[in-house]
Amino acid sequence: MKKISAFTLNEMLMVLAIIGILLLLALPLFMPLISQTKAQEAKIQLKYISNLQTQHRYIHSKYSFDFNEINFEAPLTVDKGGTANYRYEIISADMNEFKVRAEAVVDFNGNGVYNVWEIDENGNPIEIVKD
Repeated sequence: MKKISAFTLNEMLMVLAIIGILLLLALPLFMPLISQTKAQEAKIQLKYISNLQTQHRYIHSKYSFDFNEINFEAPLTVDKGGTANYRYEIISADMNEFKVRAEAVVDFNGNGVYNVWEIDENGNPIEIVKD
């Protein structure tokens, strides 16, 4: 019978425990990065809605208060079985200006505050409530 050098079960469990502790220590440092990454979804969609609103204004001389008029289909949110972290709504729209809001349906860092972004006719997304 030949002996093969290997790790024991206790050594493997100890290594896994140390890795788990290190992950728990590092996770709070990465939460702001995770929130910023997820906020990119809102900024991209709001910029797209802004472009659609601008096209609609060129054709109809007014901004639209209805997503169907500008051919925007809101993505299905995670609370309804989809993949989107934000829901979108048109706050105001008239001849010269509009405002669209993206509100998070997920609390990214678990502090009870939901991220909110808005965009207007100028086309620059602004973070209203920081998560």
